[in-house]
Amino acid sequence: MENKTATTLLAALAQETRLAVYRLLVTAGPEGMQTGKIGEALELAPATLSFHLKELTRAGLIVDRKESRYIYYAARYDTMNALIDFLTENCCGGEPCMPVKIGSDTCC
Repeated sequence: MENKTATTLLAALAQETRLAVYRLLVTAGPEGMQTGKIGEALELAPATLSFHLKELTRAGLIVDRKESRYIYYAARYDTMNALIDFLTENCCGGEPCMPVKIGSDTCC
């Protein structure tokens, strides 16, 4: 992953409502959630939700699909995992990480 891509993904998540929507969709699993259910769960107005869904979709963090007259959104786990890999690729100086010790702020 390029720095620019990671920056785009992190910027999309660096907003409280978008982060909440994304975390909800990650929890929902690969099937995702219907737009109305997302709005209900997070108590968001349709216009507000639409704006944030558009931003997450544009960044590549979520994907939408239409079923009948409903639109469902789901987290893109491949993108999430790629970002996590990017953020941790140099963890522990290239050595295998040891389990995090209680009271420690590092993994090594």
